Amino acid sequence: MTPSTSLFTADFTGISFFGNDILQLILHAGPMVKFILLILLGFSVVSWAIILMKFRLFRKARMENMTFFELFSQMRDMKQLSSSSESLAFSPVANLFRSGHAEFLRLKGIQSSVEQADRSSADADRDVWSQKAIMENLERSLRKATIDQSDRLERSLSFLATSGNTAPFIGLFGTVWGIMDAFRGIGLKGAASLAVVAPGISEALVATAAGLAAAIPAVVAFNYFTHRAAGFRAEMDIFTSDFLSTAERQLYKKHLSGKAVS
Repeated sequence: MTPSTSLFTADFTGISFFGNDILQLILHAGPMVKFILLILLGFSVVSWAIILMKFRLFRKARMENMTFFELFSQMRDMKQLSSSSESLAFSPVANLFRSGHAEFLRLKGIQSSVEQADRSSADADRDVWSQKAIMENLERSLRKATIDQSDRLERSLSFLATSGNTAPFIGLFGTVWGIMDAFRGIGLKGAASLAVVAPGISEALVATAAGLAAAIPAVVAFNYFTHRAAGFRAEMDIFTSDFLSTAERQLYKKHLSGKAVS
């Protein structure tokens, strides 16, 4: 056996012994500490499930946003773009566009109905459904759609924040409880040597380590996904301005064509 192989085997054995020691500490811990460790395990499992789910969602959203922006840059007709973007279910911007386009078509339909009504009643309605009024309604609809998409992206992130904030304190509570048990054991045995105190304190400190192990990934993931969600919101705000400009141009062209016909 070579020296490097011996060193690797020794390191691996040390890690194995350390893992077994941790397991033994957990098994010999008191009922309350075990209960707290079970709670922390639940926090950790749910947090990692959310992290993996959100990572997949955000990755797909980013890729589909890039695809949609490419389609939008080549757009010649809103209806065609809406049909082409139907498959982009994870893209916040594509979902925003489809909501805005559907509202735009509804508002144009109402405007056309008003224009075809009797002139005696249309004069007042025409002011209500002017180009400015349509743009204001469309902007409100896009704002609502942006909020809906942001909520979808940020859903469940509050649990990561809760885990990051509470798990260390839950672990600390387990540690304090374990130390109380250790000192109670000292009182019962009437001895205060390190050999008596060390096992109980080691078992107690496992709870703090478990709390930190549950909290650290949750905090890192929460900050990362919050930053990414803010980036998506910025993209939606920029696209809202572009969409409103495109819609206003279409309404202006329709207005000019109507004047030319009359």
